[in-house]
Amino acid sequence: MPSIFTPVPPEIERKAPGTGGKPPVDRRPTGGGGGGGDDDWRSPRRGPREALHRTRAFVFCALAGDMMFFVALVILFYARQAGTRMDPQSFRQIGDWHPIPLPPILFLNTAVLLLSSLSMERARQHIFREFDVLEEWLGLGRPALRRTLPWLAATFVLGLLFLGGQVMAWKQLTAQGFAFNRWSTPASYFFYVITGLHAAHLALGILALLFCLCALAVLKRVESRQIAVDSTAWFWHTMGFAWLVLFGVLVLGQ
Repeated sequence: MPSIFTPVPPEIERKAPGTGGKPPVDRRPTGGGGGGGDDDWRSPRRGPREALHRTRAFVFCALAGDMMFFVALVILFYARQAGTRMDPQSFRQIGDWHPIPLPPILFLNTAVLLLSSLSMERARQHIFREFDVLEEWLGLGRPALRRTLPWLAATFVLGLLFLGGQVMAWKQLTAQGFAFNRWSTPASYFFYVITGLHAAHLALGILALLFCLCALAVLKRVESRQIAVDSTAWFWHTMGFAWLVLFGVLVLGQ
């Protein structure tokens, strides 16, 4: 009867560490009610940075929708400019778009708004200055808040000056015979609509600035103050960029 031989597996040479063998595999931590699953292992770090990212994502989505509104307004502006009507005498299609003279104060208002955007950015930089933030975390005072407040106040004042300048521009245009009423020409009508809607958005930004100034005096955690200033700054910068586009359309698009 033939005997059955069991093959003996060849001995595997064990390599010393550091000579090309597989590195040791660390076991993933388990216990503590976490279950040790991949979701717990790959979960994002929670903390102030994540709260800031979530707030920025919400603000960016809201501002994206707002910018689409201004884009639609510009498209309507050019569509109405290219529109024609039937002349009852010659039975020909003629255009009824007549450019209007823009008040010169609009150029000064644009410069004021650009300065306000610069002061707003300085405020945002100061509230995130690492050395000052570290001192606040250690309870050594509020240097970041102390350096941020003057720039926020300057932005608030410049924003009010811009709105006051827009009101003066409307009065100047009305004095030239281009009032906002049912007899308004298409060009003057769109001027009031474009500048008025932007002024309404900037008024919301001024309210946000006022709320931010009040919140900085109440909020005790530095990361909460950072979120308040950062959100206000992004809204303000977006309104400044929107005005540059709209003002360029009013100057060059007629």
